[in-house]
Formats: sequence, C-alpha cells, structure tokens
Amino acid sequence: MSIIQTQTTSFKAQLYQGIHDLTTDVIKIALYTASADLNEDTTVYSATNEVANTGTYSAGGAQLTPITVSTSGYTAYVGFPNVSWTAALTARCALIYNVTQGNKSIAVLDFGSDKTSTNFTITMPANTATAALIRSSN
Repeated sequence: MSIIQTQTTSFKAQLYQGIHDLTTDVIKIALYTASADLNEDTTVYSATNEVANTGTYSAGGAQLTPITVSTSGYTAYVGFPNVSWTAALTARCALIYNVTQGNKSIAVLDFGSDKTSTNFTITMPANTATAALIRSSN
C-alpha cells in the first residue's frame, strides 16, 4: 500500500474543467488506517481501510466548513478549517474529497505514522499564500 501526501492528479485536471467549487460544494475529510492506498492516483472517496465508526467518527468523515479561497500577489490558496472528533481513534492518513461532485478526491494528508488520540484533531496549516494546504502560483 502507498500513502503519499499530495493533491490528487484528477483534482488538478478537474479544476481546469471547472468541476469543483470549494466554497459552495460539500467538502469532507475521512480518516484511514495504515493499510490504505491513498496517493496521487486516488480519484474518489472509498470506505476501504477507513477508520472504524466509533464515538463521533462515522463513515465518510466530517464536513470541512467554511472553506476560503484567497489570493496574494501571484498566488491563489485555499484555507481549510481544523477538524476534530471526540472519539478514541487511530489514523495514519486522511482524504479530502468533494461529496457534491460524486465524492471526487481532492488531497491526501499523510500523518507520517499512526496517530492515536481520544480527541482526534487535524490542525490545518495557516491560511496564507506561503503555508496553505492547497496553493498555486505562476
């Protein structure tokens, strides 16, 4: 299995096709075990190797809201909110995906190793042109 942190290749192409509207579509994040196969080739959300439903975590993960799209100079960037589950969880990675557009993948987050917590929180990078999770410049 491979877990690689990346924007998925399909997402990049779909941006140019005008498929995603990150500010109005329903965007979710799902957690996965170390057995997941998530990388640049991931095209859609799948429940395979997703973290088991426990406590406040349910299949499909949580909705990310609000999402902001901003610009600074020549850079466009996307700000995602932090997300938390009050449940005892162990996860190795996550998938951000677009529910509105047929569960199409957006990005894979690699935690580097299994992370375990009773209050599992993903803290997103700062919403700036130099730190945001998704950013593009010329």
